[in-house]
Amino acid sequence: VQLVESGGGLVQPGGSLRLSCTTSDRAFSNLHMAWFRQAPGKEREFVAFYSGTGGYQEYADFVEGRFAASRNWVENAAYLQMNNLKPEDTAVYYCAAGSFASKRPDRYPTWGQGTQVSVSS
Repeated sequence: VQLVESGGGLVQPGGSLRLSCTTSDRAFSNLHMAWFRQAPGKEREFVAFYSGTGGYQEYADFVEGRFAASRNWVENAAYLQMNNLKPEDTAVYYCAAGSFASKRPDRYPTWGQGTQVSVSS
């Protein structure tokens, strides 16, 4: 499975972005999806999880209801809608796919290339 990300950019505090993660591989529909982020000088951290069946989602505490993960199984795509962005959300965001439900990045064998999200006035 190869994942391609898009949707990052520069926004002002309080703004919104929608990240996309797409693939042409039908095996994607059976996998769990997660979003991670990595800021300069920091470790990669968990942001959101969306199960392969669509029945379960989980978010990092810092999300505080501002982000929403979703999937479109027909289009083989996953999305992360991010609202009310804060400067501390600035990071490279990655989507990841795997067979195990986990918040650990090392449990995901397949990754997107990453997309930069910058929040600044």
